[in-house]
Amino acid sequence: MNTANHTIKQSFPVLNMSCASCAASSESILQSQPGVVNAAVNYANGNALVEYIPTVTGPARLKTALQGIGYDLVIDESEDAKDALEALQQKQYKTLKAKTIAAVILSIPVVIIGMFFMGLPYANYIMWVLSTPVIFVFGKQFFVGAWKQAKHRSANMDTLVALSTGVAYLFSAFNTLFPDYWHSKGLHAHVYFEAAAVIIAFILLGKLLEEKAKGNTSSAIKKLMGLQPKTVTVIQEGGHQAQMSFADVTVGTTLLVKPGERIPVDGTVSAGNSFVNESMISGEPVPVEKTKGEKVFAGTINQKGSFRFIAGKVGGDTVLAHIIKMVQEAQGSKAPVQKLVDKIAGIFVPVVIGIALLSLVVWIILGGDSGFTHGLLAMITVLVIACPCALGLATPTAIMVGVGKGAENGILIKDAESLELAKKVDSVILDKTGTITEGRPSVTDIIWLNNDAKDIAVLLSVEKQSEHPLAEAIVKYLNATPDLPVQHFESLTGFGAKAQVNDQTWYAGNLPLLQKNNITVADQLQHAAEKWLAEAKTVIYFANEKQALAAVAIADTIKASSGEAVKQLQDAGITVYMLTGDNAATAKAIANQVGITHFKAEVLPEQKAEFVKALQQQGKTVAMVGDGINDSTALAQADVSIAMGKGSDIAMDVAKMTIISSDLSKIPKAIRLSKHTVATIKQNLFWAFIYNFIGIPIAAGILYPVNGYLLNPMIAGAAMALSSVSVVANSLRLKWLKL
Repeated sequence: MNTANHTIKQSFPVLNMSCASCAASSESILQSQPGVVNAAVNYANGNALVEYIPTVTGPARLKTALQGIGYDLVIDESEDAKDALEALQQKQYKTLKAKTIAAVILSIPVVIIGMFFMGLPYANYIMWVLSTPVIFVFGKQFFVGAWKQAKHRSANMDTLVALSTGVAYLFSAFNTLFPDYWHSKGLHAHVYFEAAAVIIAFILLGKLLEEKAKGNTSSAIKKLMGLQPKTVTVIQEGGHQAQMSFADVTVGTTLLVKPGERIPVDGTVSAGNSFVNESMISGEPVPVEKTKGEKVFAGTINQKGSFRFIAGKVGGDTVLAHIIKMVQEAQGSKAPVQKLVDKIAGIFVPVVIGIALLSLVVWIILGGDSGFTHGLLAMITVLVIACPCALGLATPTAIMVGVGKGAENGILIKDAESLELAKKVDSVILDKTGTITEGRPSVTDIIWLNNDAKDIAVLLSVEKQSEHPLAEAIVKYLNATPDLPVQHFESLTGFGAKAQVNDQTWYAGNLPLLQKNNITVADQLQHAAEKWLAEAKTVIYFANEKQALAAVAIADTIKASSGEAVKQLQDAGITVYMLTGDNAATAKAIANQVGITHFKAEVLPEQKAEFVKALQQQGKTVAMVGDGINDSTALAQADVSIAMGKGSDIAMDVAKMTIISSDLSKIPKAIRLSKHTVATIKQNLFWAFIYNFIGIPIAAGILYPVNGYLLNPMIAGAAMALSSVSVVANSLRLKWLKL
């Protein structure tokens, strides 16, 4: 039972967030609720991680609090609710895409007419008709957002977009209907429909790019949950088999697992034996033999035999459920990405509105007869020229080109944050299996006593009968077709195999198997075996009834590029660490071969995440590189997470970057790409600011007392477009970058 000092940590999806500042405002509301100890709203994955005292508050109260400011909380945790939420997100993305395409299509003719064909009969009316749906149908969200912010006495990008486009639209509509008002004052009644339409189209495009970038964050959790089978086979009294829902399994139930099936819950084998692929938990490539009394874990894959086991941990208690929970928390607990532009917008927007209103007031007071006219024009011009297009495009365009450049080089980058952060990385943690090494056992050496072709054929024929992964490595290495009939094949658990071929008994296995059967091993084979064992390789002997005929070394081989990649990282001043679940001897051998001095062996999945956390607490920016489900918690915890493309889907989903070819030398390239992309973003922001810094005072009429110059809103619209073009052009320079 919960008492007042017990807290619950829970993750809830938040609906209706449109920008990073929405995450901040929903977070502050949750934080202010009585009973809430801590709340973190992550804009990137749309989730709120809330720690609360259940005797004081609950999900329903939190939901009501958020609904009060226009957001919502999904508190239904059923499968149907999750599916409905995903369908809703898909629908919202499709709607945004359709809106963006339509806005762009309608804006193009408005711009063409506004720039080149103003003399066209009814030009103003045509532009009015085309721009109205762009602004009020496709751009409706900006006006709704601005109104929401205004109700809470705050402003964001939506406010500026709504004000500049709204005022430009209303002013243009007035000028279309009553052009004589301006003509009588000796001024041209210009319209700014194209400026308003282009602003909406550009910003919708920016939003679409942002949504696409953050679209896949929840699929990692979905795939982890997909490792839990929906139904299971239960053994009832009397040995009858029955199908049952995964959710109904209780502790003590006897379950049957067939070849190729996933193990549904944690438990202990009660009958039968098999090999189980546990790489998603341990990260180690060799399937583990399971016999009576051995433990099995949810989500792992049974390979060849069938067995029964008794459920020990079910539901949220399984190892897999803990991994899911840890990944969820690591993803949700990161502070919302307060993009630089959104931070600036908080100050920029009120300042611009203030300058626009101030210019109107100053003109009315000091402008004489046409003070109001000039003032209104100045106000519009300030709002149009200060539109955040260049600011809004500064980051996404550089990110887009950077991401594209990465893809060309076999580096898939999932989000902007990691691309920005990678340049700061000073510590890289590498998993061993599948990251530094190939991730599968293969024969590295073989030595024969007398290299007889008949003996080779016998070894191949015997190993072909075995289901053991080490036997598969030998068969793959010998790469021939055995045609010798094998009789009485027997798998000897923990030792190897025994079989009869041509009425003779043959053995393939470890040294204890030979010692048990009094088989001699020649010095030549023994010396080779000792050397291989010192290199942390596994040694398999092949023998007849009297003597060993061959020794085979099997290991998980190091990738060709690993050593060079480690050297490049170290040369760049980055500390490289290696963490592995493997034994100390193997870890030491691998670390020595690739030049890594900091390494830890026999590390459990949660210890990897703790190691990342410990480095972060020392103020380090950590990149984690892994390929298995066992790495997923550490990947989610790291500042920059990188998955190997040939690893598990889960690792690739949790990671913000994926190296398609699994080649470690791509990691220094990714860091160089980050440095260039961040430099481009800074240049873009600099130009966007300088442009506003110079443009806004001119638009307000600061030059009028000096030389009588007043900026035409049309030129302001063109300047606004030009600032965006210059930002995009600067970003495109990244395309020609050599990594």
